[in-house]
Amino acid sequence: MSAWPDRLASLELSDQSAPLAARNFADVADRHTALFGAETASRAWWVPGRIEVLGKHTDYGGGRSLLCTVERGFHVVASPRDDATIRIVDASTNASLHIPFDRDAESKPGHWSDYPISVVRRIRRDFPSANTGVNLVIRSSLPSAAGLSSSSAMVIACFLPLAAFNNLRAMPEWSAIADEDALAGYLGAMENGRTFGPFAADRGVGTHGGSEDQTAIIRSRPGHLLQYHFLPVTHEQTVTLPADWQFVIGVTGVHAPKGGAVQAQYNALAAEVSALLALWNRRTGRHGDSLFDALRSAPDAVTRLSAMIAADQSLSPDLAGRLDQFVDECDRIIPEVSRRLISGDVPAIGELVARSQENAERALRNQIPETIHLADSARELGAAAASAFGAGFGGSVWTLVRREEVAGFIERWRDDYLARFPARRHRADFFATNPGPAAREI
Repeated sequence: MSAWPDRLASLELSDQSAPLAARNFADVADRHTALFGAETASRAWWVPGRIEVLGKHTDYGGGRSLLCTVERGFHVVASPRDDATIRIVDASTNASLHIPFDRDAESKPGHWSDYPISVVRRIRRDFPSANTGVNLVIRSSLPSAAGLSSSSAMVIACFLPLAAFNNLRAMPEWSAIADEDALAGYLGAMENGRTFGPFAADRGVGTHGGSEDQTAIIRSRPGHLLQYHFLPVTHEQTVTLPADWQFVIGVTGVHAPKGGAVQAQYNALAAEVSALLALWNRRTGRHGDSLFDALRSAPDAVTRLSAMIAADQSLSPDLAGRLDQFVDECDRIIPEVSRRLISGDVPAIGELVARSQENAERALRNQIPETIHLADSARELGAAAASAFGAGFGGSVWTLVRREEVAGFIERWRDDYLARFPARRHRADFFATNPGPAAREI
């Protein structure tokens, strides 16, 4: 146990978060030793969850996001096997999974195992000479299906040990992954099933998402927010969060797995962006790959696309609102929030963030009474800004609170929420976090 605080020092976790991470790694390492022996060549990885500060349903359209990780995540201890099998053991639940290292590993739609299965299948297809199995023992401090991207963190927690023990970076196929931003894009394709460079499409997990989650998890820096746009993954700027402010996360307790119960609703929102791009390409004769790029292809592109929607009675009336939401989030709200944060004026972002939340309620139609209430009550209780985040239809809300006020704010916010939604008491969670580090081997 005493070695783990030293090993975790490079993560720069807060004094509140570091002890929990050290305990979890010690427990995972002990479990790994008990199962597979002390003599195994074990290695350890940290894989955090993320906050989508802004960028609601924009990344799969190539749009902008403002991102960071949280100081909670997956604690992974892994070792190589002498056969082509992946064994995963959850140290929290004792659940155990065996997956053949097979390009045709069978999907398990709607089950958590579909995420590691998708990783295994894609690696074997894209890197045919990879054949070293692994033993993974994991423990997550993330609430599942809560908007913090525990699913993408699971994908990366499986990928990194397999990549390390199979030395994927030394294989010729890795040349298609130019840098760490490209790796985030590849990991997004691994989850959503899209093609990536020379790598063919696969089913993935059936969710038509983008790569903002993977980008945050792979590229974050402690104390900072990342502004990116996507298709391809493109860094725009890094924004420092003023040190006297901290995120507080309110987890509603409404279970919303985007690979399961809410997948169809999530994919319907992605389909709206695809419909907007298809309309633009069809009417202009272009063949753009993303809505974000299409809207930058001409100075009047937004006006023209709006007119195309209005002129076509066969289209859903929701498309006009979806276009407005996409443009407002990408072109107005995110750049201005970043500018105000860079100037150090955190309270000044509240109105813009509230507009993003209102757009989600109106145009995305993915908010529920719990997230709406949490965002409203956080502002009433004095938070500088508050917004739901993630896929929607459940999940969590982030707020920004002055560091010295965090403890009292959490107590008031929790009490207010549970008084309004007492049935959520057993799954709701409230915690503070700094913008955290990226995934890494420790």
